[in-house]
Amino acid sequence: MGMIRAALAQAETLFDHLQVQNRQPRHVGRLVSHDAGMLEVTGFRRPIGAGARVIAADGTVCRAEVVGFRGERTLLVPLDNDAPLENGARVEPDSQANRVQVGEGLIGRVIDAMGQPLDRKGPIIAGGSWPLNGVKGNVLDRGRVTEPFDLGVRAVNALLTAGRGQRIAIIAGSGVGKSVLMGQMIQGAEADIVVAGLIGERGREVSDFLETKLKGAMHKSVVVAVPADHPPILRLRAAARATAIAEYFRARGKKVLLLLDSLTRCAHAQREIGLALGEPPAMKGYPPSALALIPRLVERAGVDARSGGSITALYTVLADGDDTDDPIVDAARAIVDGHYVLSRHLSEQAIFPAIDIGKSLSRVMADVVPDDHRMAAAAYRRLWAAYEENRDLILMGAYRPGNDPVIDEAVERRQEILDFIRQDQKSRVDLSTSAEALMAEFGA
Repeated sequence: MGMIRAALAQAETLFDHLQVQNRQPRHVGRLVSHDAGMLEVTGFRRPIGAGARVIAADGTVCRAEVVGFRGERTLLVPLDNDAPLENGARVEPDSQANRVQVGEGLIGRVIDAMGQPLDRKGPIIAGGSWPLNGVKGNVLDRGRVTEPFDLGVRAVNALLTAGRGQRIAIIAGSGVGKSVLMGQMIQGAEADIVVAGLIGERGREVSDFLETKLKGAMHKSVVVAVPADHPPILRLRAAARATAIAEYFRARGKKVLLLLDSLTRCAHAQREIGLALGEPPAMKGYPPSALALIPRLVERAGVDARSGGSITALYTVLADGDDTDDPIVDAARAIVDGHYVLSRHLSEQAIFPAIDIGKSLSRVMADVVPDDHRMAAAAYRRLWAAYEENRDLILMGAYRPGNDPVIDEAVERRQEILDFIRQDQKSRVDLSTSAEALMAEFGA
């Protein structure tokens, strides 16, 4: 009799570790329409953002996400475009779709948008969970950016000094060196954890990024990778997952460096979904939801005043056709705390990193550097601007030396100005060395 009681007691505790969020009857729907990558389901009352499991014709499970409603029907976007779905397929709720697996076991791993390992190192042992779309907090819990953050690039450290918890956009056209600059910053950054989201880029770049940019830093890195040939909803989930992982480590007081390459591909993914849902296209075909996505992602980074942790975020933004007035570029530039604009003109002169100092800005620099550093940076900018504004006159020979002492100095020191931002891809120049070099050459 005692053995039976012991067995019953053990049976009662068998499922204690399971988190049952809803004890109501489970609603199971039926697939009634599949059009332009959008699924319509009846009898499936779930909120927007909820997950679903669609049973395909061959018995496999296709995961999907609720994105809207049309009358009594629920609209879903499949996470697998190639699943053999049929009319009347069973649609079940997926309770784990909005939770992200987090923990120390993620460090050193490469995962996909659904958290599955890509590196063939076995299952990921991480016991924690975090909401995919973040935890809503009090805006007053956001701390100020008051400490400098060393990124290991002389031009950035000296002239566009970043702060711990700053959000930065790296803006450039294709092939100008966004990813190279990002890799250089990873190698030079002083961060406890590096979280990299490779969203919508070429498949071969994932291996290249791991073997070159993250070489030597993989012991403190987590990579979320979704190439360009994946469905748009997976690209969005990958960006949200990378940010959620960064939030988890920030809540534990860590200094996190979050890299998202690229923010533009996320906006393209949201554009595909928005247009399929019937949203009206606005500028360059972007619906309102695509532009609203950018502040939703970017605002999740920053300093947490309660835990003392921070997320310093770098977002690459592709300027289509080198148009820096592109809607996505404009929306990103308006919400971040600084932007580094890369110039094709400089890259064609073999000047790397090709940062256009005149068009770039760090909004927190005045709060994180001493006055002598700030004044030396202002002197450098003054010379840079004087040359760029009068470039055509100088090159045509129409400018006569002696008319303006600032232009005269800018012309005389042009090569010195360019040499200051030039840096070998594999070298690292720390913050103090960068500041000392700037003040020695361009200080009062």
